[in-house]
Amino acid sequence: MKNHLLSVLSRSLFYKHRIIPCVYESISVRHFSHKKDGSNPGDQESSNDKDRISTSGQPTQESKVSDPHKALKETTNRYSFNDAEAPSGYVDPAKTDEHYHIKRAMRILKLDFQKLWRNVQDPESRYQGNTLFPTHVDILIIGGGAIGSSIAYFIKEKVLDGCRVAVVDRDFTYARASTTLSVGGLRQQFSLRENIEMSLFGAEFLRNIKHHCHVIGEDEPDVNFTPNGYLFCASQDGAATLEKNHQLQKELGAKNVLLGPEQLKAKFPWLNTDDIALACLGLEKEGWFDPWLYLNAVKKKAISLGAEYVRGEVVDFLRRRNNQVHYEGYDDGEYHSVNECVVRDEKGELKTITFAICVIAAGAYSGQVARMLKIGDKNQEQGFLFVPLPVEPRKRYVYCFESPRGPGVNTPMVIDTTGTYFRREGLGNYYICGKSPTPEQEPPVDNLDVDYEYFNENVWPHLAHRVKAFEELKVSNAWAGYYDFNYFDENAIIGLHPSYHNIHFATGFSGHGIQQAPAIGRAVSELILDAEFKTIDLSRFLLERVARRQEAREVNIV
Repeated sequence: MKNHLLSVLSRSLFYKHRIIPCVYESISVRHFSHKKDGSNPGDQESSNDKDRISTSGQPTQESKVSDPHKALKETTNRYSFNDAEAPSGYVDPAKTDEHYHIKRAMRILKLDFQKLWRNVQDPESRYQGNTLFPTHVDILIIGGGAIGSSIAYFIKEKVLDGCRVAVVDRDFTYARASTTLSVGGLRQQFSLRENIEMSLFGAEFLRNIKHHCHVIGEDEPDVNFTPNGYLFCASQDGAATLEKNHQLQKELGAKNVLLGPEQLKAKFPWLNTDDIALACLGLEKEGWFDPWLYLNAVKKKAISLGAEYVRGEVVDFLRRRNNQVHYEGYDDGEYHSVNECVVRDEKGELKTITFAICVIAAGAYSGQVARMLKIGDKNQEQGFLFVPLPVEPRKRYVYCFESPRGPGVNTPMVIDTTGTYFRREGLGNYYICGKSPTPEQEPPVDNLDVDYEYFNENVWPHLAHRVKAFEELKVSNAWAGYYDFNYFDENAIIGLHPSYHNIHFATGFSGHGIQQAPAIGRAVSELILDAEFKTIDLSRFLLERVARRQEAREVNIV
């Protein structure tokens, strides 16, 4: 290294006398002077130079120099820019900056160090271009939100350097991501066993996130969990279903309690219980947390374990006929395999990533990515490619309002009989609320603009009916986000696609993704690494149920 530094420095100082091509009066010439007599060597060719050129135009035996550095030094000494007539407006930096040669040497050193560091980072030349863009990975995850990052974390946590994992996302600010725009709810009050078990594991994971996701040299992660629970309210028609769900939740370890109208009024005096027949209140492991803090924690941990995050947008897959694979539902020689993904990087360049396994966890845009794989193509006659992935973006509004005389700090996440929800936000008299629209009210998804008229007509009347103090509320802010809405049965879609042996999905959570992210990350890692579920059996949520038209539908959907 010492000899290399000296070489670079001497090289910069040695080239003090430079031969510089310039343009002057629209004529391209070379300006230099002969050091001995001041004459221009371009006007009269040196006799010595003629003697060194044979009649054939090739150097003679005498022109061969054993020491090229000596020859270069002699050439440099013969020609100097100093005495030449400088073009108009030209400024020689060597004359105006006494440290020019040192700076030039430092620039050369910087370039050499960049090349050296790149060789250290990429000794096998596995990346493309000037940025670290992987060419080959074992597992490619499309989508770097809560689900994709959780999958990356659980895979790397198990295999460390034994498996190369890359996560591709088009926007690492997550400005429009479903993760960061969600309200961060966590509950066990579901009607399906799998959803309850996933939420219980999610609660335990968040409780111990300082242990799971701590990175050496960083502050311990904290997701600001608020354990105020959920309060589900049921009318007379829904009371029996609520009680049945409560029994299953208790069997699986959830801690909640049923409350009649009188008990409910005694515990929450501010609540109008006139049309509430029964309510269920979560006592443990329910509440809400900060989705951004969770995403940041699990992503940092995944990176520390070796996961690579690549900024880019997936634009296509390369499908190739594979005669060596015999797949059920395909004639011999008709199966097309996929192991290359085309990505447009942040500079707009198209690059490919070769993978062994791909996991599509692109949230609301998973259906769009699936179409690149010909999934949902009606012209595909073999296999299950003609069946579309039933996931599309659905816009949901979240309104923030102020109510000076509203409920206190022990207010749970209240789910009204109409589906309207509200909870406190922070320690002031601020609350957030929302309500899923009916199919006829679904807003357009081409933007994230907020419709405040929807609040006035469809949300505020229910809030004012349930809490009298909300009659005087004032909306202060609002935002919109996307559900990765599964319009087939509004539950998770995970696992292999029936027509591809290496394409997995983790999408379609329909508003439950942030609380199920830890469990889904673990489940997908088990499917990939162990070829089966080892902890929670999520077979009911496998993608193949869509092709078989077997619904796994929740009774209480928020």
